[in-house]
Amino acid sequence: MRRALWFAGGLLASVLAVWGIARGDEGPPAWAYAVNPPGVIPPADDGTPRHVPDSAAGFTLTQIRDLFFSPDWHPEDHPAMPDIVARGRRPEVRACGSCHRADGSGGPENASIAGLPIAYFRQQVADFRSGARGTSVAGRAPTTLMLATVKEITDEEIEAAAAYFSSIRPKASVRVVEATEVPRTFVTGWHLAVAPGGGTEPIGQRIVEVPENLEAFSLRDGRARFVAYAPPGSIKRGGALAAFGAGGQAPCATCHGPDLRGREAVPGIARRSPSYAVRQFYDFRTGARAGPESAPMRAIAERLSADDMIALAAYAASLSP
Repeated sequence: MRRALWFAGGLLASVLAVWGIARGDEGPPAWAYAVNPPGVIPPADDGTPRHVPDSAAGFTLTQIRDLFFSPDWHPEDHPAMPDIVARGRRPEVRACGSCHRADGSGGPENASIAGLPIAYFRQQVADFRSGARGTSVAGRAPTTLMLATVKEITDEEIEAAAAYFSSIRPKASVRVVEATEVPRTFVTGWHLAVAPGGGTEPIGQRIVEVPENLEAFSLRDGRARFVAYAPPGSIKRGGALAAFGAGGQAPCATCHGPDLRGREAVPGIARRSPSYAVRQFYDFRTGARAGPESAPMRAIAERLSADDMIALAAYAASLSP
């Protein structure tokens, strides 16, 4: 029964998203701001160690779910984790790696923070702390947990995390596929996943980003990969918008650098989760992101249609990081 309710809740979210598209809503899209259906109880931990591909490690579900622990499936993929990343500091400061993964790869539900410039990392934490950065859709756990953590984190812990994650080269983990029909999905872990039982549905006006291996990703495997389905023509259209200036503004490379790989304190946006990218467009537009350096992005986001956002996100996700 619980599994049926879980699945039904996800399908309802999908239906509501498509219904909103049909009405032409320009508000934050449900597919990008996925919210877990209420009342879902995760399976109990039977104490059996879980495993992911290409790793000799094993962790129980209790360890995986502990927000003061970062499951380190592939220690060879990153430097030694500082305490703030590996364990956090009880009771208020959660381990950075518990949500963003040990290597900073993150996922569609939050953000990849591997390779971010140190200055940019500092500024985003400061913006979360001050209330200048939040979310256009309240109630999403990833942002709620972030806002709670930054209230208690120290400057020394911020510097340790920033230095660590900036030293890790981001990797390509998203494969963009243009399609008119996509797998049916449900919401789990604050992101979309392929629904049990198969079946397809029209893509409509959205990006459908799902893990290739849901179990591995739910176990916080930093090597997890994703497929992002986008409407046909999105990559080409997004490339044109980026090259000639989205929203009538300067080309994206002016700030984000050649091939959108970043420039000085400006982050690279190539190969990022397109779900995350669309959330940022909406957050800039609504003022949920209003830090001291947000004005140029807000000017762009205010002029973008939903189709523009989808196209730009799909194009950026298709590039090499």
